[in-house]
Amino acid sequence: MRSVLLLAVLPTLLCGAVPLQIVQPIVSQSEGGVADAPGTTHVPGEILFFTCRVANFTKSPEEKIHLAYSVQPFDPKGVPLTEIYKNELTDEISPQDKEWLPRIATEVAIPPLVMSGNYKILVKVEDVVGHTTAELSVPFQVRGHEVAPSDTLTVRNLRFFRNEEDTQPVARAVYKAGSTIWVKFDMTGYKFGPANKIDVSYIFKILSGDKVLYTNPEAAGDQTESFYPKTYVTGEFSVPIQPSVKPGEYAIQVEVKDAVGNQNYQIKLAFTVE
Repeated sequence: MRSVLLLAVLPTLLCGAVPLQIVQPIVSQSEGGVADAPGTTHVPGEILFFTCRVANFTKSPEEKIHLAYSVQPFDPKGVPLTEIYKNELTDEISPQDKEWLPRIATEVAIPPLVMSGNYKILVKVEDVVGHTTAELSVPFQVRGHEVAPSDTLTVRNLRFFRNEEDTQPVARAVYKAGSTIWVKFDMTGYKFGPANKIDVSYIFKILSGDKVLYTNPEAAGDQTESFYPKTYVTGEFSVPIQPSVKPGEYAIQVEVKDAVGNQNYQIKLAFTVE
């Protein structure tokens, strides 16, 4: 009868046990800094500083703890931004440390070319002594450069500027002889090779009607591998307008090549010299 009673009570005791928890998560813009305020947005290329603590861990008979954990950030589609970070915490707990909670701390790098959206940091902890696990998803916001996706190679956001540092394109592509045209654009829809390898290059031509006035001699672009797949790459170049150029209508033609996907694309945009 006594053993039957014990078996009946055991599930209640187990259900009442406090589970392993990941608590006090902090995403900060500086090491040891305060937590981001609600609504904080981060930018591509930024380094975040992440910390959290672990509660309800189990101590061994020797008053020791052993925690194994991992930290990894993900984009809105669930694609990991960086390789998973793994580490372990071992320590001896004294009676004076009864309020102490183990601390996890690491940096999270946002890749330089990512879209806007709701991102997350996924933390997983295993209590090696207590044979329990816990995980926590910590959200953060990214405000990135917007490039509409494409299934095939294309150019997006082709814009004219007056200076390299300008962030706003010109309202009208009208230039004076002797000035300089700056062109910026994005390329997307290319294919990936092993290790997210891309091989995207471009050249540009200056046209007067159907006549080619100039072709840049060397292609530019991006031929790299990366852990996180680059969903777009940027391009830019400048064109000095010679003082002797006659006023009139001209055009810039950008020709893009995707060597991995064996794709080609070209786009033409008009400008005026007055």
